[in-house]
Amino acid sequence: MKYCAFLRGVNVKGTNMKMVDVCQVFKNAGMNDVISILASGNIVFSSDKKAEELKEILEKAMSEHFSYDAFLFVKSQEEVEQFWSGNPFEKNDDLHSYTFVGNDGVEKVLMQEFENASKTDNEEAKIVNDIFYWQVPKGNTLDSTFGKILGKKSLKDQFTSRNINTFEKILKKF
Repeated sequence: MKYCAFLRGVNVKGTNMKMVDVCQVFKNAGMNDVISILASGNIVFSSDKKAEELKEILEKAMSEHFSYDAFLFVKSQEEVEQFWSGNPFEKNDDLHSYTFVGNDGVEKVLMQEFENASKTDNEEAKIVNDIFYWQVPKGNTLDSTFGKILGKKSLKDQFTSRNINTFEKILKKF
């Protein structure tokens, strides 16, 4: 089965790694057909194991190899297609759209955080098929109140986010 592993916190805040090294860790852990998409930690691979088992195997391998607490989320090709096709926002060159990959139920936690945050003009969030989507004006992603919440240490093992365009690139590699 084809999967994509979405790594959290790669190449930010001092956690730097080359994707060629990450791919080698995946291969050494028994994954096949391993390729990386962008430097933000999106690894497409195949395996006969179930996603839950892969998450455990790969987090352990990444943690040991890179000496950090690895958090990643493993999604099937079908699930990645759902992240892409469920995007509720129209394409707008002035706005960024993000999709959140995470644990079951994290969309409710994120929506609560979003509802409690002050918002900029044109910033909105929606849940579609249990997936959280966020749209924010370009240039405001990290400065927005919600954007700052996303870096909370208490949430680091719950989710990771990607620009919606990343999903299109991933799907082309499956």
